[in-house]
Amino acid sequence: MSRASVEPVALAVLAKAPVPGFAKTRLEPALGADGAARLQARLIERAVDIVTAAATGPLTLWTTGDDHPLFRRLHLRTGIALARQPDGDLGARMLATFNAAKGPAIVIGTDCPALTSDHLRMAADDLRGGIDVVILPVEDGGYALIGTRRPQPALFSAMPWSTVTVMGETRRRLRQLGLVGRELTRLWDVDVPEDLDRLRRDGPAGLLD
Repeated sequence: MSRASVEPVALAVLAKAPVPGFAKTRLEPALGADGAARLQARLIERAVDIVTAAATGPLTLWTTGDDHPLFRRLHLRTGIALARQPDGDLGARMLATFNAAKGPAIVIGTDCPALTSDHLRMAADDLRGGIDVVILPVEDGGYALIGTRRPQPALFSAMPWSTVTVMGETRRRLRQLGLVGRELTRLWDVDVPEDLDRLRRDGPAGLLD
């Protein structure tokens, strides 16, 4: 049996605690603070479910400092390990997941309801096949998934996070570093009230009341 068929690829989920007033705040004009937090909780649950179903390697839910009971419930239900996100910007927090994996790893957030376990398996297969970096872009200029065979600090340092230039800058750095990258099919995420109509129309059932 080849290494490509058995090499584990760790899966990490970065999740912000679903606390009203602190989670998905840009959706509060449409959903209210409680509704935005409720959607965040459901998005976290779905993200944990898809990494569990993908089953490519060790699973870790990296949480914010809030000890929210949802995280413990998900640990008990799925067996996913829990870890605290370190201080720092998004890049520092993502890099921490790759450093902890000590091998090929993929990290996702919770904002992309179109992401599936099949996408995760495809990304894992790319890494097992020798691709250095695999990315799944989203329509707003960022990405919903990034995987690397080994930590790549240059992809996460001083990045203009939460801007339309993230994916373009990431491509530029990949070329500069001479890394072999692959992009999966572009998807969409849920960040602002205008995204909710698409979520109702095209997203998984049960995320919105």
